[in-house]
This record gives sequence, C-alpha cells and structure tokens, in this order.
Amino acid sequence: MIVEYHRPETLEEALELLARPGVVTVPLGGGTSLNQPSPTPISVVDLQALGLNTLAEKDKKLHIGATLTLQQLLDFEEDAALQSAIRHQATYNLRQVATVAGTLVAADGRSPLATALLALAAELNILPGEETQSLGDFLPLRAALQPGYLITKIIIPSNIKFAYEYVARTPADLPIVCAACAQWPSGRTRVALGGYGSAPLLAMDGPESAGAEAAARDAYHEAADQWASAAYRSAVAAALVRRCLDSRF
Repeated sequence: MIVEYHRPETLEEALELLARPGVVTVPLGGGTSLNQPSPTPISVVDLQALGLNTLAEKDKKLHIGATLTLQQLLDFEEDAALQSAIRHQATYNLRQVATVAGTLVAADGRSPLATALLALAAELNILPGEETQSLGDFLPLRAALQPGYLITKIIIPSNIKFAYEYVARTPADLPIVCAACAQWPSGRTRVALGGYGSAPLLAMDGPESAGAEAAARDAYHEAADQWASAAYRSAVAAALVRRCLDSRF
C-alpha cells in the first residue's frame, strides 16, 4: 500500500528520500511491480524527473538508463535475439511502462531479460558512491542491500554475438527453461539459464564455447519445481544451448 508519493528534481534529493531511517521507501519507475497489492505501507520516490531514461552507445558498449522502458530498448535494439528476450519478458502494454532497472530488481528466475543480460555480463551503476556491480553479483544479493541505493544505468557490450532460446507452455508464457549465450570476439562465451528459482543462473563463463552443453545440463540437474522435473530441465537446457550455438556462433 502506497502511503507517500515524492517526485524529486535531483538525484541528491532522491537519495535522501530513499535513505530515510524508519520509513520503507522505494524507487518508482514504471510502477508495474509496486502497483501489485501489498499489506506493507511504503513510500515511493518517482524517478521521472531525473533524466535516467537515456540510451547511448560508446566504446562498444550500450549504456541503458535505469528508467528506459522495455519498449524503448526494444525499438532501439537491432539484435533479433535480444529483441526476442525483451518481447518474451512482457506484453506490449507492459513494455510501455516497465523500466529496465525495475524489471531487474523485481526479476525472478523466469525473467527472460534478466537471463539475457546475465549472459551479456551486464554491469549496473549504483548510487550512492558510483559503485559498479555486475548483474551476477547483484541478483542474489538484492534482498540484503541496504536501503537507499539507486540504479542509474545498465551497461552491456554491443560488439558480441548473442542468442536466446526458450521452451514454455505457450509462446506467451514465461519460460520453463530459457538459455542465453553470448560470445565475445576473443572467443569468451557466457551461458545463462532461466526458468527456475529466485534468479537466473550463470552456467558457464569460459574462454571458448566448448563444454557449454554439459555446463547447462549440470547447472539444472536439481532444478525441479511444480512446472518441470530436474531431468527435463537439465536435458532441455543442454538442447537450448546447442540451438543457441548452432544459430549464431
């Protein structure tokens, strides 16, 4: 339940509001998560006036502002595989309001976008302190972070090969298993898996693609829940990684 609404004009003011002791205060981007019913009273800090919806490419990296919407990123992005992951994340109407940073903060293991950006070795710029943190470090530690932090930017490489594949009950459903593979010009290959747990899983980060299928199979060998058995997920994860490698690498 939202009990306070603030719309600061500067980052400094926003950080002061977020860091207030004794008051549960959270950033408000698109509001797709905060609009869900909750018995906990919260105060929100609207980020619309802070200019965090920028998008720029420099030094072979894409700098994505935290409040850029999923649809704005989709409209800019030319990579068909990353476009597929963004479309898979949310419907058209939700993509108009959901922000990139908000999607990552709220992501669970079935998030296609978080899986894709994990494979792409995304980095987050976090205030205060201009800290840069990898998405892989951020996702499992979100609940333990001190109040008052604010993601301002997400950075991903723009000069690499990328592939995304998934299996779901229907094309519109979130994945039972999804795989994202990224490969740098040096041959470095990262494989991330989604569809299970509280956050996507990095299955491999190696100097080449050899062993990627086995890494995916091993990473999900205990990934059982109400949607699928561990044996099914393990086999499908390996098959999807092979499909990724065959399609793009």
